[in-house]
Amino acid sequence: MLWKGLMVVTKSESPVVVVLSGSMEPGLQRGDILFLSLYSEPFIPGDVVVFQIEGRDIPIVHRIMNVHEKDDGKLAVLTKGDNNTVGDRGLYATRQMFISRKEMMGRAQVFLPHAGMITIWLNDWPWLKYVLIGSMGFFVIIGRDT
Repeated sequence: MLWKGLMVVTKSESPVVVVLSGSMEPGLQRGDILFLSLYSEPFIPGDVVVFQIEGRDIPIVHRIMNVHEKDDGKLAVLTKGDNNTVGDRGLYATRQMFISRKEMMGRAQVFLPHAGMITIWLNDWPWLKYVLIGSMGFFVIIGRDT
C-alpha cells in the first residue's frame, strides 16, 4: 500500500529508482536511490529524469539536454548521461529522435547516496539472494523457543 500511495502522491508509476550504471557520474553514482515526481512542470534542460523506452526492461536515468514544446503541447526531449560523450538517440527506439511525455517516468527530486547498492549486489551476484534467505531462515530456526 505504501508503494501505491507514493505512486498517487508523486504521479509517477515508479516513484523510487536505483541508479544502475555509471553514465551519470560524477553527479550521481551507481547505487544512488532517486525519488521521482511528475508534478513540477515544465521539464527544462538540466533536469535529471528517468524514462522508459518501449521494448526495454530497465529505465534510464539521464539529464535533459534540449526541450522542444510544440504548439499543441507535445513535448520532445533529448537526454544525455553526464558521463557520456553523445546524446541518447542511440538508446531510443528505432527512428526515434526524441523522447516524449509518455516515456517519462519522473524527474529526480531527492537522492540518497549509495543506499541502493544492495539492489545492485543482488542483481550482480544472484547467489547472494540465497545466502541472505538461508541466513534469515537459520536465525528463525535457532531463535524459536521450543
